[in-house]
Amino acid sequence: MQSHALAKPISVTLLAVALATAVVWAVVRHSAESAPAGEADRTAAAKPALTVSLTTPQRADWPRTLAANGNIAAWQEAIIGAELSNYRLTEVNVNVGDTVSKGQLLARISSDTVAAELAQGKAALAETQATLAEAQANAERAHRLRSSGMISAQQVNQYLTAEQTAAARLNAARAKLQADEVRMAQTRVLAPDAGIISARNATVGSLTQVGQELFRLIRGGRLEWRAEVTEAELSRLKPGTTATLTTPNGTRVSGRLRTVGPTVDPQTRNGLVYVDLPTEATGRDVRAGMFARGEFELGRAPALTLPQSAVLLREGFAYVFRLDGDNRVAQTKVSVGRRSGDRIEITGGLEANAQVVVRGGGFLADGDVVRVAAQTDGG
Repeated sequence: MQSHALAKPISVTLLAVALATAVVWAVVRHSAESAPAGEADRTAAAKPALTVSLTTPQRADWPRTLAANGNIAAWQEAIIGAELSNYRLTEVNVNVGDTVSKGQLLARISSDTVAAELAQGKAALAETQATLAEAQANAERAHRLRSSGMISAQQVNQYLTAEQTAAARLNAARAKLQADEVRMAQTRVLAPDAGIISARNATVGSLTQVGQELFRLIRGGRLEWRAEVTEAELSRLKPGTTATLTTPNGTRVSGRLRTVGPTVDPQTRNGLVYVDLPTEATGRDVRAGMFARGEFELGRAPALTLPQSAVLLREGFAYVFRLDGDNRVAQTKVSVGRRSGDRIEITGGLEANAQVVVRGGGFLADGDVVRVAAQTDGG
């Protein structure tokens, strides 16, 4: 009985030792098996995310510009109307878009009635001239007879009065004839200046009215860009400043600032500046009524630049990926300014000697390891 009692504690002790040994072995085995996997994860984390090319910012002498928007309009638009009332249009010789010269016949108004009145005026003038000649002869004869006493003073005065009356009627007839000649000239609608017909309301067969608009003419074919500029920037612009417009179809047209408007809109706080555009561009690249964006060149200033492909826009901010130690990249927020071609100005947030990823930044994250393929000069 005593031997059996001693064997029982020994068996329990051996069982506990065996269990402890099994646990230790399992832990050691698990550690041995998990160690290669952890090492593999660390190796994978250190694997380069992308092969990239690097560049450094370049300094360049760039123009300083001021951007503006505005409409293109005629420099001056002449309204050509009828000067006769209730006469019928018999000819219309031009259409919208036609280039005309000064004095060119644009339309003709029926002149039959005016021609008849003109002929009547000429006849009346001839009649009054004959009457004046007779009155002058009578007055001269009266002067001679007065000295001889063969004619009374009253009769002499009558002859002199008749002469003066005939002279006055002659002047009236001449004025009437001149008016008829003016009306005859008004039956021919002429261009007051060289330019381009921008509108036409004249129709053959319609009756004219005084002041009725028949045509609109862009004088000299000249157009101007009326650009809106904020009140704070108006003082930066001077007559003669070069401006470059970009039309809706992408065409670039150069012009020259003619004048700065003297007033500012109290609602928008913007003022107008007027830019003369080349006449050769009228009708081909620019047209009255177009909206155009443009910029004024205000001089030149140095700029620190990068290729635009190196700058990413994320959440409304500009970023570049700068190379840090251990071939890791750091996402760096930068400030940008002017653009020229495929390059962009960096105004802050980056050192001049920084190494920046040229392209592919959209596939990178802050802290990624990269493989450097090449160093470029300026991208």
